[in-house]
Amino acid sequence: MAAPQPSQRRLPPRQVYKSVDSKCSEQFLEARVGRNALLAVIPDPVTCFSTASGRHESGERWEFDRYKSTNHIYLDGDQPLFLDSVLLDKGCGASVAELMQEYQVMAMVIISGPKLKDLRCQLQEEVKQMMSRHLRSSPDTTNRSHHVRSEPRHGPTRPLLIASCSTFGPQALGMVVRVAAVMTESVYMFLRQHLAALKPFLGASPYCQAGR
Repeated sequence: MAAPQPSQRRLPPRQVYKSVDSKCSEQFLEARVGRNALLAVIPDPVTCFSTASGRHESGERWEFDRYKSTNHIYLDGDQPLFLDSVLLDKGCGASVAELMQEYQVMAMVIISGPKLKDLRCQLQEEVKQMMSRHLRSSPDTTNRSHHVRSEPRHGPTRPLLIASCSTFGPQALGMVVRVAAVMTESVYMFLRQHLAALKPFLGASPYCQAGR
């Protein structure tokens, strides 16, 4: 008997419009994953409109009141494995645009379970090497003379994309990758390159057509 083919259902882009009468727009996704199953949630970016969050290409750079994203993973139903919340709020003293500086897009990848152990190890090493190259190529500002420091800078001084990895759970069962970039296309390229190893599980590489 032939093995069942993995099924994929493309989630539609999430669009967040401005709030009305202080009401909030919310979206929930809850899933239960069996012991030998594999769940892949591969959404498109959240598209936010003016006074909801702000589209960079339309000049609405981080223009929003509040954005919160929560991701919780439990093991065997009730044992917390990964609890994470991202909160961006204009009431924190500085605007979100000031805090994010030149970075215009964020992404987070969560990989968990024994089936994806090899992918986690590979991705962690790739991110480590990538960021090491960025640091080596960054301008050295620690030993510059006063004359050099006083010269005007041209262009961004930070990498166009930064990423970090951290493990969680017993025996490093899971890993979270956080990405921030100047351009959305850079994030798509990162995801295509580093998640290509999922193709045997999904039947296609994640984001293989996105951002092109």
